[in-house]
Amino acid sequence: MAAKRRHWKEKGGRFWARIAIPAQLRSHFGNKTELIEPLGGDLRLADRNHAAAVARLQGRLDEARQVLLGGSFEVEELRKAQTITDADRERAAWSHYIAALAANELRRASLPTAAEIDAEYEKTMQRIEAGQSNPDRSHSSRFNIHADYELKAGARYFDKNLRTRRLAALRAAIPTGESRLVDAAVQSYVLEHNLAIQPGSVDWHQLAHAFTRAEIEALQRSIEFDEGNMGGKPTDPLIQPPVAPQEKTTPIPLRKLFQDYIASRQALGYHQDGGANWDRSIEALIKFLGHSDARRITRLSLMGWRDSLLASGLSAKTVADKHLAAIRAVLTWAFDNARLPTNEAEKVKQDLPKVVRSREAGYTDKEATLILIASRNYEPAWAPNPSNRESAHITAAKRWVPLLCAFTGARVTEVTQLRKEDVRQEDGRWIVRLTPGAGSVKSGHYRDVPLHRQVVKLGFIEFVNTSKSGPMFHGAKTPEKYLGSRLIDRQSQKMTVAARATADRKTLGHLS
Repeated sequence: MAAKRRHWKEKGGRFWARIAIPAQLRSHFGNKTELIEPLGGDLRLADRNHAAAVARLQGRLDEARQVLLGGSFEVEELRKAQTITDADRERAAWSHYIAALAANELRRASLPTAAEIDAEYEKTMQRIEAGQSNPDRSHSSRFNIHADYELKAGARYFDKNLRTRRLAALRAAIPTGESRLVDAAVQSYVLEHNLAIQPGSVDWHQLAHAFTRAEIEALQRSIEFDEGNMGGKPTDPLIQPPVAPQEKTTPIPLRKLFQDYIASRQALGYHQDGGANWDRSIEALIKFLGHSDARRITRLSLMGWRDSLLASGLSAKTVADKHLAAIRAVLTWAFDNARLPTNEAEKVKQDLPKVVRSREAGYTDKEATLILIASRNYEPAWAPNPSNRESAHITAAKRWVPLLCAFTGARVTEVTQLRKEDVRQEDGRWIVRLTPGAGSVKSGHYRDVPLHRQVVKLGFIEFVNTSKSGPMFHGAKTPEKYLGSRLIDRQSQKMTVAARATADRKTLGHLS
């Protein structure tokens, strides 16, 4: 696509020369913003007369400038003129390069086509056959009758020759600093952009030097085009497209995304624990990255974090099912809800090793019996300092949770979150209710589980009756706190460790 031509206007098949009026001169022209001069409807004539028309318009601006400088032109208006920086000069050079390319393309389009040359040749032959080139009538008739054809036939050759000669002249001007070949373009740019640059000044010569290099590159492209090379690019390091400023983006806090994700899931009945198990993964990633901007997270950085977790000794399963799962869920939600432009976690995976089992997946009857006996007979270690003694909740969990899990089939976390009010008697049978209101339930729905008579016989109901309202196996006081599964997990871990330690170590050694 051709670049927009400078000082050129085209509308409805007609053409004009145009030039912007600097702000400080507009009062002289009735507050108009530009001057225009019609060039007619013939593209070739308009192109031929364009430069002269622009010069006349610039002359009118010069006259206005002289009038204002000699009369009522204010000093403050002069101060509005701008200086030029190196970056401005580079942009100006690129602009001149694009304008020169456009001018060359427009001139090329105005040259006679092969069909037009052939048509002119036929006209010439017809005139000769009609006797219009008889030298007896006029010595110039033979020349005149061929002139139009010769001009059209040689137009492209003459045009290339002119461009080649101008290219040589511009190259010769580089070491000498001669600027007359581009002075008109420099003056036009200075006026259009209201620059405080005077002819002959250092800034003027620097800008002219940049314009010279830009036009050299444009002419080289036009000659390459003549030779069939359509993909030429500037080789001069000065003549390069301006680098667009990087768009400033607002950071997207990863913690805020996590909180919003959890809130959205809680509204649907999930993550009632507030994502307590996942926030550690979020914090671990932030620590590894050294920042909390989710927009800056990349696939490579996530893979690096994954590898660092593995190197720290975590199992592949823990990395995959806990840490990566948490991050993937949050970033996927953020992408799906237009909070992030991409989902960098989508392709970050962790393969799991093949499971090799050398024994049963669960406990044998003997092992289960030993653990249950150890749990039922558990007594906490005595410590002289009360602050070092085990809490009653932990002791109760170590005594009753293994038994309840064995007889109900419930998960450890479902049992450790039991409250006193979750145990009731109906029609002479004791029942425990596992409910999301007390904590995490795998199915998301409550279920009632009858208690085995052996559990009742061992004294569980007496334990319930002596317990205070609320959780029986941990000390959280409010639902907001005891819904957090981390607390329950810690109690469960302590209970399991204590039960195994109390059992026969030789028999259960492979379970440690």
